[in-house]
Amino acid sequence: MSIEIAESTLIFSLNASRRLTESVCKLLGVAPSINEIHHFPSGEVMVLPCCSVRNKDVYVIQSTCPPVNENLMELLVFIDALKRSSCRSITCVVPYFGYARQDRKSRPREPITCKLVADLMVTAGCDRVITFDIHALQEQGFFDCQVDSLSCMPLLAHTIAKELKGDFKDVCIVSPDHGGVVRARTVAERMNAPIAIIDKRRNSKYAPEAMNVIGEVSGKRCYIVDDMIDTAGTAVMAAQALKKRGATSVTMVATHPVFSGPAHERLAHSAFDHMIVTDTIEIDPKFSDVNITTVSIAPMVACVIERIQHGLSISPVYDMYK
Repeated sequence: MSIEIAESTLIFSLNASRRLTESVCKLLGVAPSINEIHHFPSGEVMVLPCCSVRNKDVYVIQSTCPPVNENLMELLVFIDALKRSSCRSITCVVPYFGYARQDRKSRPREPITCKLVADLMVTAGCDRVITFDIHALQEQGFFDCQVDSLSCMPLLAHTIAKELKGDFKDVCIVSPDHGGVVRARTVAERMNAPIAIIDKRRNSKYAPEAMNVIGEVSGKRCYIVDDMIDTAGTAVMAAQALKKRGATSVTMVATHPVFSGPAHERLAHSAFDHMIVTDTIEIDPKFSDVNITTVSIAPMVACVIERIQHGLSISPVYDMYK
């Protein structure tokens, strides 16, 4: 991959995405720009660049993953520091966008926190946002700036195809709910595979209670495709339901490994044969006992930065996974 950017482009990382930023900068042939992050005894955070950003195009890479509020405040404070330091533009690369699931009022008096976070970023000085598999595409309309929500599905489909070495016989792509059918179909079409759907029924406390499978999965190698794995409760129940209906193997494929709360305990004792995730979030070392393959979005991020800096369309970023 031959990628070049101008000297007027600076790339910064904050605490949540250090390793991803290093990979992106290596592909771009530049060193990550240095910043300072200070935490005061009161818990306040101060973030500032250690080099001049005057008249520079600045990219800040930071997932707003757990601890969500701390990572979000780091990002907001740093955007403000950059804006006040006379940079030319600020692009926030937010691989995992926290609060994206609070995108509507499902009950009276609920906040729409995703819109609030979007407003905070724009008010702080963000000119453009790049994110991956945001929870609902219509959330792009929450921002009063340019937003690009890229899909990791071509990357994940490419990874599955490499794992199967082109043998797609008896493969079935599974959506964990009705809302994820488009994602599942995107992956399935790349290997001419059928899809199945998990029909979740929830109890009065909104917890998954029953799993019905729509589609034929008996004797199939099943790949459950989703945008994220959080506490893994739904994913584990879906794997059990597929195995009970005769699936020969079940692999979980997801963009964001949030892995919060009881996720480790659940996944360590689940029916999954394998998991494939991306590095939008750095995985805690305690998950080393779970069979997880991590694929990097760094080539996509590097390609997007290059194409933006050269004034080119970013759609061809997916071509590398055809």
